[in-house]
Formats: sequence, structure tokens, C-alpha cells
Amino acid sequence: MVARIVVAAPSSGSGKTTVATGLMAAFTERGLAVSPHKVGPDYIDPGYHALATGRPGRNLDAYMCGPQLVAPLFAHGATGCDLAIVEGVMGLYDGAAGQGELASTAQIAKLLRAPVVLVVDGSSQSRSVAALVHGFASWDPEVRIGGVILNKVGSDRHEELLREALEGSGVPVLGALRRARQVRTPSRHLGLVPVAERQAEAVESVAALAEQVRAGVDLEAVLGLARGAGTLDAEAWDPGARGAREGGADPVVAVAAGSAFTFSYAEHAELLAAAGATVVPFDPLHDEQLPDGTGGLVIGGGFPEVYAPELSANEPLREAVAALAASGAPVAAECAGLLYLSRSLDGQPMCGVLDAQAQMSQKLTLGYREAVAVGDSALAAAGTRLRGHEFHRTAVEPGAGAAPAWGFTHPQRRVEGFVQGNVHASYLHTHWAAAPEMAYRFVERCHRP
Repeated sequence: MVARIVVAAPSSGSGKTTVATGLMAAFTERGLAVSPHKVGPDYIDPGYHALATGRPGRNLDAYMCGPQLVAPLFAHGATGCDLAIVEGVMGLYDGAAGQGELASTAQIAKLLRAPVVLVVDGSSQSRSVAALVHGFASWDPEVRIGGVILNKVGSDRHEELLREALEGSGVPVLGALRRARQVRTPSRHLGLVPVAERQAEAVESVAALAEQVRAGVDLEAVLGLARGAGTLDAEAWDPGARGAREGGADPVVAVAAGSAFTFSYAEHAELLAAAGATVVPFDPLHDEQLPDGTGGLVIGGGFPEVYAPELSANEPLREAVAALAASGAPVAAECAGLLYLSRSLDGQPMCGVLDAQAQMSQKLTLGYREAVAVGDSALAAAGTRLRGHEFHRTAVEPGAGAAPAWGFTHPQRRVEGFVQGNVHASYLHTHWAAAPEMAYRFVERCHRP
């Protein structure tokens, strides 16, 4: 099995993305095939990982996919690679609220039998760093803290004090990184700005991260730690395990992409292709027509609220989307896709497929959800149960004529989303690897050439 490490931290904001992306880029520059992974439902960090490695960034989410799929999905992504680097989420032991270690970085590290590199924010402390590292290293004996990388170190003297404090901790210091403004990435209401929206600047940022990591981290020690990971016997997940659809021409499934629609899991396109679809990306900001022969449409998450004027101005495409939905072709929309299908977004006309109005909100809606399909749809049969994730600062005021898509059963009970003919639109982000029948059901309903 591939050499591997998990990059974790005591808390959010410690520098996991900085270190993980920098390591990915630095090892890729050395000629290693690096497989990038991210714990949890985050879509944005994997974009930077993909830029650093030239491979799709993949998520490992024990809540949405179940612990039993973590190792197979990891093995699928890491096939043919020399090294895998997994960026954690939040603090090392933080997981789904009220669910113990479920979906935590610690759980993923144990499931992958991978050593942990703990990224510690060294600012505003010196000797106390030893107590912090000792606590994290001893909390769960099944989690192996293989080394520490000190981040946001202020000076040579500060680094010296931190290293001295950790000398008797039993956890080696693998490197120290100075505070560096030039490698910061811009953020807004839902986190980092995605790579697709700042491609040139993102390339420069990743290159700077690689340079910083090369200068401050013992890469040989990190690689040696990764090669010492435990034995992992896991059969790689196969998107085509259910077998290809038999007979007929392959339907074209158009998948929204570009700067406004950047949230997608790599496994979704792989499942659609395995189910017999020809997957064709398009950019709703620039393309005035759907791909030729489109028989189904998938619109994932992203930031349409940032691009509402431009999306609205592309009237030919809005009309094409509305016409496709009216024809009965299946349309699957998550979060940003829901906003795009509404009549308006912050007063700007959208596709008008759904009798609903969307607008920005002061309230952040965030968290894992347990859901059940209220009725039959293009994605799921009535009664289908799955787990998903909500993450948005918008609200939709529904009109009439559509049934809800999901009934949430945990953590609160409510209905959400829209099912209207073959249109399925919801705020709920789902991972189809946990329910591959959704992709096959969708493709079966597609119009064919």
C-alpha cells in the first residue's frame, strides 16, 4: 500500500492547508506521484491540492460515506501513486457533533493506519507547546503522532525555544515555518476563494507554499514517516462495480463547471461515466448553449451569488436550461444549482425552473444531516436514506408546484428542497459513492441521442 501521512492540527486556523498543500507540491516537484486527500466535506481545499499534484483532490468523509468506505475510496484515489497526503479537518479529534470520533481526522488516521503530522501554531507560546503536543499525542493511543511541524514561528530565537521545549516530548520536530504573508490565500463568506476563480494567483500561491516547505521542513524525515505507515489491506473502490448499462446510445450528461460552480466530488463524474453516460462539462458564465445532445444536467455547488449578474446576463443558456427541464430530462442540482434554477437570485433573473426566489442571508447554515427521500425523483426512490452536508449563507423562498426533496431526521426534523417532474434540487450536498444507485438511476432517466 502507498506511503501515507495525515496532516492534522490542534484546531482550525493552525495552518493545515498551508502545510499539506506545500508538502504535496514539494514532493510532486521531486518527481513523486502524490495522491491528495481531504478529510470531511470541504470542496475548496481539494482544488488547491489538485493544483499542487496534478491529480484530483479527493475527500474522505466517514459520516457521509461511512467508515467502511474510507479505505476503499483512499485506495481508489491513491492507485499508482508513491505517496498520499491527507489533510485533516478542524482539530485532530473534532468530528460530527455528538457522534464521538465519527468523521474526525483521528478516525481517518486510524482507518488508514497512517501516522499523523501535527501542525502547531507556535505564535504566542514557547514552553507551553510541549504540554500541548503531549496532550494530543497521549489522548488516544491508537493515533500515532509521528512528528510536529511548527507554524507561524516569529524568529530564529522563537524557533529555538519551541524546539527546546519539545526535546523531551518523544515527538520529533519535522520542521518550522515562518509567518509568510505572500502565501496567504484570500477568503470570503464560505472560506477560501476557489482555485478556479484565481487560477494565476493560485499557481503562484502553491509555488510559494512549496518553496516555504522545502526551506523549513525535513522532507526526507516526512517521507520516512509516511513509508512507515501500517499495513492497510483495502480493495480499491470501483465506480463500475454495479456494471455498465446495457444497450442503447450513451446519453450526454452536462455538468456545470467554471468559476461559479466549483463544488463537486471526483467520484460523481466517475459514477456517471460508469453508469454509461458521456460526461461533458460546461461553464454557465460563458457557454450560451448546453453541450450538444445533452440528455441530463448536473449542477453542483459553488458561488453563484458572487456571479449573479453574469449568470443572469447569459440569457440564452438560462433559456436552454429551462427548456431542458421542461422537456422532462433529469436535472440534479445541489446548493448553488438550486439557486441557479430559481426564478431569481438577489433580484437577478435566473433560470426560472423552480417557482422560488433566492437571496443572501446573514445566517450561516452548516452541518451534517441525516435525510430520507420524501418521494420518488430522478435521483432516489421514496424512502431512500442517506447522509449529507449543508453549507450556505443563502435562503430560498419557495412558491407552489413542487414537492420537497428530503425530509431531514437529524439533527432537526424538517423538509427541504424541491422535486418537480424530473428536477431534483436541494441545499443538501451528497456523496454518491455512498449511494451509487443515484448515478445509475439518473442516467437511466436521461434522454438519449
